[in-house]
Amino acid sequence: MAEKQRTLLNSIHLQGVGLHTGEKVNLEICPAPDNHGYKFQRTDLDGQPIIKADVDLVVATDRGTTLEYKGARVYTTEHVLAALYGCQVDNALIKIDGPEVPIMDGSSLLFVNEIEKAGYQDQEAERDYFVLTENIPWEDTDKGIEFLAIPDENYRITVMVDYKSPVLGTQHATMYNIGEFNKEIASCRTFVFLRELEFLATNNLIKGGDLDNAIVLVDRMDVSQEELNRLAKLLGKEDLKITIDGIGVLNSSKLQYENEPARHKLLDIVGDLALVGKPIKAHILGARPGHSGNVRFAKVLKDQIKKQESQGKTFDLTKEPLYTINDIEKMLPHRFPFLMVDKIMEINEESIIGVKNITMNEPIFTGHFPGNPIFPGVLQIEAMAQVGGIFALSKVEDPHFYTTYFMKIDKVKFKQKVIPGDTIVFELYLLSPIRRGLVEMGGKAYVNGQMVMEAEMLALVTKDKE
Repeated sequence: MAEKQRTLLNSIHLQGVGLHTGEKVNLEICPAPDNHGYKFQRTDLDGQPIIKADVDLVVATDRGTTLEYKGARVYTTEHVLAALYGCQVDNALIKIDGPEVPIMDGSSLLFVNEIEKAGYQDQEAERDYFVLTENIPWEDTDKGIEFLAIPDENYRITVMVDYKSPVLGTQHATMYNIGEFNKEIASCRTFVFLRELEFLATNNLIKGGDLDNAIVLVDRMDVSQEELNRLAKLLGKEDLKITIDGIGVLNSSKLQYENEPARHKLLDIVGDLALVGKPIKAHILGARPGHSGNVRFAKVLKDQIKKQESQGKTFDLTKEPLYTINDIEKMLPHRFPFLMVDKIMEINEESIIGVKNITMNEPIFTGHFPGNPIFPGVLQIEAMAQVGGIFALSKVEDPHFYTTYFMKIDKVKFKQKVIPGDTIVFELYLLSPIRRGLVEMGGKAYVNGQMVMEAEMLALVTKDKE
């Protein structure tokens, strides 16, 4: 079945402080209409400007991903975007009354919890996936960052981090599909090395940081109490009692997973690649990633989307068909000149792909626009319906005892004309489960990868022969 977009059933209200600005901020995540995507709104600025969550609007990636549109900025967007993407919310308006998304506990977990409490609302528009069709490598050799995207039926991510540190060593993390995000990834907190703290503090980058919203990793033994006290003062946390017990984690804050830092890097990739603008079906492999590399690779993927869209949809018509014309004649009662399907390429649980070759020998061209032959739209619908009929009959035993009857046609659109020499590829998918012989399908027709027609149809499959 075609997946529908979804938004939130109710709005969400959260309050916290920005990790880098230290400013208190109120955040509200609101339902949004079909095809809205993710957008931020700065309610504290004149005109309450809206900033689209788009990789082309990224202006900074130092310790977080910053978006800007016409002078309005929003900092540290990755954790809330990862939560929305991980919960498979397609459309949301994120209202914020300050410059930075609150850090909460340093992960996406609190956002996810509130999203799940709010509930989901299915929408009318279909979810428009970016389905990768070829391998896409990318690397920054100077910084040792590598990415590779390969085609996959799921959104899968594999991450390797290597900081040449006795604490982290080399770590890996994997998410096999987006359904694992909430349970396996969302709770993993941001982290920083003790050796980085002084630089971050002196550059006003972690004014809202404390041991409740970030893991501090210690990778050397010679850390004095005086140094810890000085860092606490720099962070404005003079009263914070900081201790170290060997190489490990500051204040002995236990890691949730041995590879929690790698899992958090994976979380950041989910949030940053949400800026591509479409749900993804691909396996993303990242080595030594960070916000800068994530964003640059997101731009590569966005360019790939444009490339694939310009090429149109591809079908492999060179492979052996699932059903030949002889097989089809055993299933459908139609014969020349009303048999409109030449072969079926594939059928799965919820969809089918069929082919119709248009030749000048079609008898319809004798009287339909002589001298300007165009294959009629009504026959395109009939051909699509016959493909849908084959799908329905493939689900029953002894299909030759059954007949498929049209019940309804809806949302028909013709995009461009079909002429002799064209090969139409019909792709149909269930809109709802088959019940009591009623089959509801949506379909699209393509010529040379470009859509020429689309429609929704309802048919009744009934056993009327013995």
